[in-house]
Amino acid sequence: MNPFDEIARTSPELIDTLYQQYLNDPNSVDATWAAIFAGYDFANQPREFKKTVDHDYQTNSVSHLIHTYRDLGHMIANLDPLGTSSREHPLLDLSEFGFTESDLAQELESCAFGGTPQSTLDDLISALRDTYCHTIGVEFIGVRDKEQRQWLQEQMEPCHNRPGLDAEQQQVLLKRLIQAESFEQFIHKKYVGAKRFSLEGAEVLVPLLDAITEVVSIGGAKELVIGMPHRGRLNVLTHLLRKPYTRMLAEFEGVFFPADMLGAGDVKYHLGYSHDHVTNSGNKLHLSLCYNPSHLEIINPIVQGMVRAKQDASQDQERRQVVPVLLHGDAAFAGQGIVYETLMFSDIDGYSTGGTIHIIVNNQIGFTTNPDEYRSTPYASDLAKVIQAPVFHVNADDPEAVVQVACLAAGFRQRFCKDVFIDLICYRRYGHNELDDPTYTQPQVYSKIKQHPTITSSYGQKLVTDGVLSTSEIDNMQNEIQTELDKAYQDAKTYQPNTEMQAFGGLWAGLSAEATDWTAITRINPETITKITQALIKIPEEFTPHKRITTFLQQLEKMYTKGQSLNWAAGELLTYGSLLLEGIPVRLSGQDSARGTFSHRHAVLHDANDNNHYIPLNHISSEQASFEVLNSPLNEAGVLGFEYGFASVNPKQLIIWEAQFGDFANGAQVVVDQFIASSESKWRRGNGIVLLLPHGCEGQGPEHSSARPERYLQLCAEQNMQVVNCTTPAQFFHVLRRQVKRQFRKPLIVLSPKSLLRHPQAISSLDDFTQSDFQNVIDDIEITDKRRVKRIVLCSGKIYYALQRYREAAGRDDVALIRLEQMYPFPTEELMALCASYEAAEDVCWVQEEPRNQGAWHFVAERLASLLGETQILRYIGRPESASPASGNYNVHKKEEEDLLRSAFLMSEQRPARLSPWGMAKVLE
Repeated sequence: MNPFDEIARTSPELIDTLYQQYLNDPNSVDATWAAIFAGYDFANQPREFKKTVDHDYQTNSVSHLIHTYRDLGHMIANLDPLGTSSREHPLLDLSEFGFTESDLAQELESCAFGGTPQSTLDDLISALRDTYCHTIGVEFIGVRDKEQRQWLQEQMEPCHNRPGLDAEQQQVLLKRLIQAESFEQFIHKKYVGAKRFSLEGAEVLVPLLDAITEVVSIGGAKELVIGMPHRGRLNVLTHLLRKPYTRMLAEFEGVFFPADMLGAGDVKYHLGYSHDHVTNSGNKLHLSLCYNPSHLEIINPIVQGMVRAKQDASQDQERRQVVPVLLHGDAAFAGQGIVYETLMFSDIDGYSTGGTIHIIVNNQIGFTTNPDEYRSTPYASDLAKVIQAPVFHVNADDPEAVVQVACLAAGFRQRFCKDVFIDLICYRRYGHNELDDPTYTQPQVYSKIKQHPTITSSYGQKLVTDGVLSTSEIDNMQNEIQTELDKAYQDAKTYQPNTEMQAFGGLWAGLSAEATDWTAITRINPETITKITQALIKIPEEFTPHKRITTFLQQLEKMYTKGQSLNWAAGELLTYGSLLLEGIPVRLSGQDSARGTFSHRHAVLHDANDNNHYIPLNHISSEQASFEVLNSPLNEAGVLGFEYGFASVNPKQLIIWEAQFGDFANGAQVVVDQFIASSESKWRRGNGIVLLLPHGCEGQGPEHSSARPERYLQLCAEQNMQVVNCTTPAQFFHVLRRQVKRQFRKPLIVLSPKSLLRHPQAISSLDDFTQSDFQNVIDDIEITDKRRVKRIVLCSGKIYYALQRYREAAGRDDVALIRLEQMYPFPTEELMALCASYEAAEDVCWVQEEPRNQGAWHFVAERLASLLGETQILRYIGRPESASPASGNYNVHKKEEEDLLRSAFLMSEQRPARLSPWGMAKVLE
């Protein structure tokens, strides 16, 4: 924090009061103000330091000196293992504090830095440099919380930022470094050219994580959830999570899983693992390393969602029992927007996890890009300042300093439940991967790295010099680890992977990985509707709702109790209420989801007088589950990733992410592609998340018309997820309830409505909720004589109501309108039976409002063509191909829709037929 910012915001009267208080006792004001006043006094004094200087003046100068080292000492710390750190800075020159070299022997009349008196100025500066300018640099003065700053000072200054390891601890530390280094060197020799994203140059990451596990467990943690990129992942898997060497080496040997096992699998440096760890203090700590794709930082929000779900499930309200740890690359952390999106969760209700321990494995290079080319900040970690988190910069070649910052970071997190950062400044001994030659682009740096000693040799030599170990003892350590690796190498050649599907445990107990029966009984009884209705319309007497809310509630009451059909809002609220009464929690998040983008939901009511909140759905029964609706931060990738992570942990809760408009999901496409669509295939990980994507051409321009259904349909394969476009409130009700009623979980993409929210025809009777379940396909109930039908019109979503209106106006009973409610999994048998029931139909039309190159056409065309009889023709009716999803001119939109509707009912086509590209039927376009 810039102290002058605080001056600008403070009144002159308050500054004068503080200054008078400072003159009476410099220690009575905040250290920042003390430094400012000391500088002011100093500016009005002669620049020479005199032996007869006033006692207060010396005190002020010394206080300024201490504060400046705390603030800026990191700028001259020895942080780079390759020796490029600057060790001088003009703001830390003696002259800045009114001192000269001759004053170093000056006895200090009163100075107790770190709780220990320093006798001379030279002693004080040495203590300050040891603490803040050795191989650890700390940025914490920007933390506004006084208690947090005071705690950090108390932990760092008395010990001069050294951990004080005994001989036994030093030996364990060296052994862990040898394990990490030997593992990498072994693979490098045995599997020449194999990609492994080596940890060499940052082997100290292993003991760093060891120290974190010890400290967080002492602080009450029972589980650690870790997200990390490629680099060092194999080392962390084997040495922290104890994945057996044999199993790891078998993956290098190319052991294949049987063909009948589900999924396509993934490369070894994307895989996750879990392990029940027992710390040195005897505490049990479950460790989980999450699966992660090549979009490195995208794992950040997913870890946060997983941790939040685990904390909520275990009622960890203090958020100390489950701790997130995120590892980052320096270039990725500085460059990827998902980092900022995730940091914004840190103190937001509904998303906070009680602080994350961040570790930036700072290679000082991004693939081939130098720091001055990939960031505009002094440090890769500078984004941490946005949330006022302390940052510990540390030289990775000083393992004891690394252990110190690990203990500080873990202790800070468990004490204050806030984010904290470790900037582990290291180097990369090889290129981006082991096939890359880094000397193309960084010849000088890699010439230096080639000559640089490994950390085991340098730290081992230190322990020999200090008399902690002998050279022969270190050799024995290395030989022991080499023997273990050699044995694993031989065993890996005959390793047989476990081909049995692992039983689901924890919250997944009772569920299956196999999707056999996709149906579910989702209807409810009338008594449940009555109970929910009473809760929705009953408002506390002291609560004053907005006058329009009163009208909204009156309309709900009429729909529920007077036999009127239910609109979309009524059906949706009924969905949530019924699940809550069945003990199934509901979590709905998105931008403005509490009210609803289109002012239709009103799940949270606001008192018109004092803005207090009231959530009717949480007041149905004393034994119900909880309903949580959140107005999320204004981002997509971060929130969707968070909710995906949450749903991956808790399958027995309905988890919904709602886009403000369907196209908002564009910003979260990485989450859709890399997790929602493919995690089951790649990692055999199920998920039941629901995406509500408002969709439909309304003449409101291109941006918010389309949820891009073609993208989701293109991702559909191997029964990986569901894509629906419901046309009635009851269908929406049943598909959401179905999501948590089956014995498996699959992601659900809902092309949800906009104009249908209030469309007079988009309604459902009470019987639709109590006497039926979800229908994949809805037949045309208005056709009384199917023998008269010459054309079958297949459609999905909102366009059905426009077609229905046009047919009614035209008085046509020879065209049947069939609604495809679920596009994937494609209901082949149901559609085939329906089409066959219209024996006289000469052609089948697919009608959509989206342009031909968008929407569902390219997905359904081949599937529909295979269902037709030999004489039937499949026609496409819709807008022509377009680079934009929709017109920005309302009149153009209406003209296009009129042409589309007219074509749907025009029986005589002038355009010639052409063979389908699949050679199954004729297609007219």
